[in-house]
Amino acid sequence: MESPLNIWKNRTNNHWLVGQDNSAFFSLVETFYEEFTQLKNSSNTQTILLVEPDSIRFFAGFLAACSVGFQIFIGNPSWREYEWEQVFNLVKPDILWGDCKYLHKYFNPQSDNKSNGEKTVKNWIMIPTGGSSGKIRFAIHSWETLSRSVEGFRNYFQLIKINSICALPHYHVSGLMQFMRSFLSGGQLLVVPFKELKSGQCCDFDPTEFFISLVPTQLQRLFDDVNITHWLSRCRTVFIGGAPTWSELFEKARYYGIRLAICYGMTETASQIATLKPEVFLAGSNSNGKILPHAEVKILNQTGEELAHNQTGTIAIKSGSLALGYYPQLFPESEYYQTDDIGFFDSQGNLNIVGRSSNKIITGGENVFSTEVESAIRSTHLVKDVAVIGLPDKYWGQIITAIYVPCYPKISSQEIKNALDDKLSRFKHPKFWVPVEILPSNNQGKVNREQLYQIATRHQICS
Repeated sequence: MESPLNIWKNRTNNHWLVGQDNSAFFSLVETFYEEFTQLKNSSNTQTILLVEPDSIRFFAGFLAACSVGFQIFIGNPSWREYEWEQVFNLVKPDILWGDCKYLHKYFNPQSDNKSNGEKTVKNWIMIPTGGSSGKIRFAIHSWETLSRSVEGFRNYFQLIKINSICALPHYHVSGLMQFMRSFLSGGQLLVVPFKELKSGQCCDFDPTEFFISLVPTQLQRLFDDVNITHWLSRCRTVFIGGAPTWSELFEKARYYGIRLAICYGMTETASQIATLKPEVFLAGSNSNGKILPHAEVKILNQTGEELAHNQTGTIAIKSGSLALGYYPQLFPESEYYQTDDIGFFDSQGNLNIVGRSSNKIITGGENVFSTEVESAIRSTHLVKDVAVIGLPDKYWGQIITAIYVPCYPKISSQEIKNALDDKLSRFKHPKFWVPVEILPSNNQGKVNREQLYQIATRHQICS
């Protein structure tokens, strides 16, 4: 497998960063490479924490750090103090590179790192995950696992070069892998913050040969502007993933002829391992599509036995792109990684995601998945947004709770309840309703479930 240093040197004269000074970018990589090499040789440093809000500088630093052979931790510049406290309790980096306002409070470069992992292991790339649940951890990847993901993507779409538009954060796996796909394949990369995308600044750019990845809330916001909607319809493919997508978005995408590709993947698998090809989506499928060639997926029952088609169970994954573990622990020697996700294969061999086991609500002895309830509530067209959770209850075990943003202030929860009568079984109806002005979310657009519980609990106490 070609090293990042060799690839970097071979691409120095290739104008692959759209709208950027490519010579300046590679000069930046060279500057960082020399700086990191000197640090590594002079003080025997091994571990670097990259915290850089600017995407271009981050990608340059990332390439340089990979080329030098650092163990890399990727940090989120928007983390707050309690999150940084978690990170520095877990990670004892030799170098903190970038911008962190809590540097002097938590960073101690003289501390002993060896207790938090084997420092002799080189070239680990630690990607943050789990922040929406309130507990940050790092999935251990390597240049090889990320490369395997890119190769599976190329084979699935039968491509040589991958052109990407990156509107997702570079410090999440979703943004990082768009960079990796373009860099490793010799394709082009346009980096555009979502705010610029939403303001229409890309409408003059021809996206015909480009892939773009979005989360559902981003797609919903882009539909507010007809010009951006038509621009999306010109993209080669619009990947949608990262969170459950509701049927209304699918209907709008088909109406406008947007070549949507519904994805399934996670930080642990270095992004997508299942993808619905856009032509199949436009023909009417809402599944997550076929498994990419670098991965295998099984559906297991509670005793670990593999289930047949159309039988719902836990999703287990085997893949060359699978993370090695959660820092500092490696995964046990096992062929398949058992996820928290519930799904099934349909008769066409497409993967269908039902929900997450951890988001399953058990109420009165019945199993209810929050995604199904959310989809039904959205289909009433009485809410702008909604999230469903289960709150502890002495009688029911858990009560289904809906935190929602009404379309208009005068819309009552009773109106929404009435509209659900022919859409959802009675036992799946929320018993507790919490109106809010906006759902709490992280900067990737995913709902912050920890904050949802806090909001609902406070509302329950006050009611």
